Amino acid sequence: AHVACNNTADSRELAAHAESLGVDAVASIPPIYFHLPPKGIAKYWNDISDAAPNTDFVIYNIPQLAGVALSVPLLQEMLKNPRVIGVKNSSMPVQDIQMWHDEGALVFNGPDEQLLSGLAAGAAGGIGGTYAAMPELYLEIFRCFRAGELAKGWEVQNECCRIIYKMCSAQGNMYAVIKEILRLQGGPDIGGVRAPLLDLEPGDRETIVQSHEMIQAAITKYC
Repeated sequence: AHVACNNTADSRELAAHAESLGVDAVASIPPIYFHLPPKGIAKYWNDISDAAPNTDFVIYNIPQLAGVALSVPLLQEMLKNPRVIGVKNSSMPVQDIQMWHDEGALVFNGPDEQLLSGLAAGAAGGIGGTYAAMPELYLEIFRCFRAGELAKGWEVQNECCRIIYKMCSAQGNMYAVIKEILRLQGGPDIGGVRAPLLDLEPGDRETIVQSHEMIQAAITKYC
């Protein structure tokens, strides 16, 4: 359960609530407005972790959006907290996964476009925004990696990237596109996206249908 807010008190309340529900771990990005120094970020994360004392903690590193990047010294400081088990790494350099893994952290690959590369760099698995639309393809990438079938894994990864680029070509937000694809796949109507994310535009229907057809064709070909 991701619990980070731009103030510690709300984040601690959410962490405690998540623990009461029995989640496996809580996760947090750093504060995204204040750009705190490493000491301040560590205190923020440890204060959140203290509010869920019986639950594992996962650092969420996404510097291109948070404006603050995880560093090796900051990770080393955080790993002094026994509840800190690892990192969800959504920075684009695959090298980051290798560095966090080398420090002994469990690492999850964040960018869906590089799952295969992230696994090769030491990620234990992945957490991705487009997995819900095409889980069969990502499971096949994971299977290929584990089986040493890297040529096929690269083909499936490349097709996932093409599908992501197609989904992102819509005027509406990518997650609005994914929700509509899930409906086309027979899933429930789960509404659109919340403001300020942009909902679907009238011209997005063709992009959604094309994305859906690309997913089905890839599943048939590779799975």
